[in-house]
Amino acid sequence: MLSRALPPLIVAACLLAGWEAYCRLAGVSPLILPAPSAVLRALVLNRAEIAVHAGATLQVAAIGFSASVAVALAVSVALHFLPRAERALMPLFVASQTVPLVALAPLMILWFGFGLLPKVLLVILVTFFPMLLTLLAGYRQTPPALRELLASMGAGRGQVFLRACLPAARPSFLSGLRVSATYAIVATIFAEYAGARRGLGIYILQAKNTFRPDLVLAAVLVSAGLTLALLALIGGLARLTARGPEARHD
Repeated sequence: MLSRALPPLIVAACLLAGWEAYCRLAGVSPLILPAPSAVLRALVLNRAEIAVHAGATLQVAAIGFSASVAVALAVSVALHFLPRAERALMPLFVASQTVPLVALAPLMILWFGFGLLPKVLLVILVTFFPMLLTLLAGYRQTPPALRELLASMGAGRGQVFLRACLPAARPSFLSGLRVSATYAIVATIFAEYAGARRGLGIYILQAKNTFRPDLVLAAVLVSAGLTLALLALIGGLARLTARGPEARHD
């Protein structure tokens, strides 16, 4: 585990050291580019306020991402059993991904207000498609021999799906989860940026308007941490589901 994490940590440390050295030696104004030490200082001094906004962002992202997983699973199962519906709806799903967030987020706020719903809907819209695609691709990776074996033993379509197709889709689904997780926090922040009362998005907007790039970067650092935490959670889920039933009881 440490051997995998060490190389990116070394690269990140070198980049931060170079950034710090440049800010100190070149005399760059903190209003243009604050040094990493200044960003860390701003994060520590404003940790209580940032934590409140980060909690609001995490709440929206968690609700939206969980709902997106449930919707993707349900829709993928329906499309798997209804191939004609998949052919009819897939172009619409693809078209939904071409709508820019910069246009969609303000419309969501305009239609549904400043509450939780528009931000959750935006997270679902952004994270739903990768999971749907990877699930459908995973179902198709089921070995035909396994399908035929189960069918010869009297298994119906539902049983074949549960015993063969769903397990076969696990690797693809986890890949889709990781891709979607990287978008969840970003989509939430963008929705908050367009209009919200609390959250890292509105905090970044307020810091920008008061010419505090150190606070902007501090909030960005926290958002990156939230994304990494979500990815770590998915990694833990992948390891947990990779174990056999007897391993879970150890």
